[in-house]
Amino acid sequence: MPDLSPRNPDWWRQAVIYQVYPRSFADADGDGFGDLKGITQRLGHLAALGVDALWLSPFYPSELADGGYDVADYRDVDPRLGTLDDFDAMAAEAHRLGLKVIVDVVPNHTSHQHVWFQEALRAGPGSAARDRYVFRDGRGPGGELPPTDWQSVFGGSAWHRVPDGQWYLHLFAPEQPDLNWANEEVRADFRTTLRFWSDRGVDGFRVDVAHALAKDLAEPLRDLGAPELSDEEYLSEFPPGTHPFFDRDEVHEIYRDWRKILDAYSPPRMAVAEAWVPGPRRVLYARPDELGQAFNFEYLKTRWDADELRRVITGSLADARAAGASATWVLSNHDVVRHASRLMLPPGTDVDAWLLSGGHAPAVDQDAGLRRARAATLLMLALPGSSYLYQGEELGLPEVADLPTAVLQDPIWEQTGHVRKGRDGCRVPLPWTTTGPSYGFGAGGAWLPQPDSFAHYAVQAQDGVEGSTLELYRSALKLRRKLLDGEELTWLEDTPPGVLAFARTDGWRCVANLSDAPMSLPAGEPLLASTPLPERGVLPPDTTVWLG
Repeated sequence: MPDLSPRNPDWWRQAVIYQVYPRSFADADGDGFGDLKGITQRLGHLAALGVDALWLSPFYPSELADGGYDVADYRDVDPRLGTLDDFDAMAAEAHRLGLKVIVDVVPNHTSHQHVWFQEALRAGPGSAARDRYVFRDGRGPGGELPPTDWQSVFGGSAWHRVPDGQWYLHLFAPEQPDLNWANEEVRADFRTTLRFWSDRGVDGFRVDVAHALAKDLAEPLRDLGAPELSDEEYLSEFPPGTHPFFDRDEVHEIYRDWRKILDAYSPPRMAVAEAWVPGPRRVLYARPDELGQAFNFEYLKTRWDADELRRVITGSLADARAAGASATWVLSNHDVVRHASRLMLPPGTDVDAWLLSGGHAPAVDQDAGLRRARAATLLMLALPGSSYLYQGEELGLPEVADLPTAVLQDPIWEQTGHVRKGRDGCRVPLPWTTTGPSYGFGAGGAWLPQPDSFAHYAVQAQDGVEGSTLELYRSALKLRRKLLDGEELTWLEDTPPGVLAFARTDGWRCVANLSDAPMSLPAGEPLLASTPLPERGVLPPDTTVWLG
């Protein structure tokens, strides 16, 4: 059994961490937005679920140009979500319940409302205030063209022009100007931020866009020459560590500096990187003298295929072992289509087109999707390392793909000229009760509309109901804590096509049938199955079982 007590500085290596998207979790004051008091009131749900920690997406002051990831003040709470006293009360209650607290830190960019950026606009070209960001003169007669052909992740140019004629870099929305991490004042301010939250008892940090901080800003700035390529395709066009603004080798110096701060606390504060880079590069962020963990997005993106999953799992474990880290596993988060829907999409599906169709082209069988999602979850929870859960997946929530375009909040919708619908479908507020104006989310409705089907998925509808998805998660997490030992697995060979099977350190086994035909179960006592087994010794399709 893993030691998750405060005595163990490595509690995070095999923990289950639950992501809370604060504006969509629970609303205590009835204004339609989730808040810190709402989270505090619902912490008992997380304790009963059996998770080890909660990770809060940004709750800082923000105009919500990008769902809170446009931060105006890194050391305060958005008034719509509460106060610092509310944060302290929430953290204290979490710790009382035995839950660790992890917060988001967003170091690549600030909000354009941040006091630094407002000062930079007033100060003008060549000022010290502008050097905290990436300002450049434009190209062409009068400087009317952007400094480079760099593209925003959200679509369009990554440069925005200000009234005095200069341009500033924003790899995401124009309201999110990129910081200049070559500036020592920027580095010092984030050291202060890490200490500020660590001093308040935070147990760790999730680092947003961890791979983008260091940039090659030597003049002349380099064009990429292929602005239509995706971020991952961009990376493949450059020798590792040399891309102008993603995954540069120099970024690791920043995290080695951070680790010294995090290790100064007892126990040391953990950290996990969001780095959308290939596996061998990703684990560099997870080295013991840097952040310690990095999200495994390759696993998230792998389709429901036994051979592909085995390859990714094997590679991920090997990469983590080589870096001295533990592996991480995740199926859903605030940026991707929920896996109860995503895993049912045929290979090669254009997800943006699917969302634009309202989830109808192709149609997704939600019952089949839930069955597959449950199997995928039980498989993930059997793997050595940390599992990251996203709020609502324990209820089996599907993607809300048919949100009317008039209610969309994600900047991707407008910035891509209505080509990409964005991420709002996985951010719809949670259903807690089977009735009410927002199914128990709050007294005043919800900031994104919830479908009628949410009554069926509500906590109230599943609590104590044998076979419900909520009870499956509770059983799996309770059993996982008893079974987990070591960070190794051994693949079981001679399995039928479409089947994954492995043994863990203590000899318990996980068998997942990803095929479309039933299979004979190996000998052993079933401890838990993702769906009821119809007859002894048979494992149906899209089902995972743990065997003792």
